[in-house]
Amino acid sequence: MIFLDGNTREFGRSNSFKMKHSILTSLAFATIIGSVSWGQGVDLKSSSIQWQGGNITGKMHFGEVHLKEGKLIVAQNEIQEGRFVVDLTRMTNTDLPEAYGDKLIGHLQSPDFFDVQSHPNAVLEIQSATPFKNGESYVNARVTIKGITQPVQFKAEKAGKSIRATLVLNRAKFDVRYGSGSFFDNLGDDLILDEITLEVELKTT
Repeated sequence: MIFLDGNTREFGRSNSFKMKHSILTSLAFATIIGSVSWGQGVDLKSSSIQWQGGNITGKMHFGEVHLKEGKLIVAQNEIQEGRFVVDLTRMTNTDLPEAYGDKLIGHLQSPDFFDVQSHPNAVLEIQSATPFKNGESYVNARVTIKGITQPVQFKAEKAGKSIRATLVLNRAKFDVRYGSGSFFDNLGDDLILDEITLEVELKTT
């Protein structure tokens, strides 16, 4: 009886210790994750993507495209996952009077450029990213435009729960040919630059 009673007391202490240890471990894990993990979704209304493109003479045009879907997960001080769908049917111009801006957007959405009727969305998916250091991370991603997927690298800057980045895309790699020196010779002043610059600011929910 003494043996059994002693064993019972020992069993009780062991279970009590394991339970307390499990609870403390769970609380510590939850605290850690809560402090460094954020960004299950992206605020589509507050986020912005500004585009910039121009021709060989230096004449530039500016505008905006809109996010249709967005997911961004940051944990352990680095971007773990990101996928963003851009609605090219909502492309806008901001530097021209309305009538001229609408004409420009119509041309950009035509088969001459992004063929939006056949390919209404562009997609960016993050593949990997370095941990943030001094608020900066270097990101490897892939972009799909007109059904063509190409790699892209860029620097992301973290400010609170926002991410800012500048992306430079070569439209020729996505078979966007109009006025491109990559496909046509002797364009002169009609040559349109292949580089499209995107200024991105993502705000998480």
